[in-house]
Amino acid sequence: MTRKEARENAFILLFESAFKSDETAEEIYEKATEIRELCTDSFVKRVFFGVNENIKLIDECMEKCLLGWKKERVSVASKAIMRLAIYELMFIPEIPAKVSINEGIELSKKYDDEKTYSFINGVLNAAAEELGRK
Repeated sequence: MTRKEARENAFILLFESAFKSDETAEEIYEKATEIRELCTDSFVKRVFFGVNENIKLIDECMEKCLLGWKKERVSVASKAIMRLAIYELMFIPEIPAKVSINEGIELSKKYDDEKTYSFINGVLNAAAEELGRK
């Protein structure tokens, strides 16, 4: 599995978990991999569980960078994409910030409204700057 495919699968798990607040991350992961046969690797697992374990910290960073928006106004898909990218910016320094941001934009073009990618680009660039990754 390529890193791009792994990111997409991690995004799918993060998106799905937003609708399953009654299930643990472990339950969501198990069902996705066993029942739906979602392909995963160590990167998917690291990102999915890492975002869940650090969601408060990630969301604080996201909220600082939303620039006039409230987190509640942001679509579930956009939040999942930004959480994934911000997790990479915070916890996987070997991935260049430019790559995390670009992959977030590509996911938004595929899974969110076509106009959303520029919004996500702005938020992720602000997050990279906030985290000293620019």
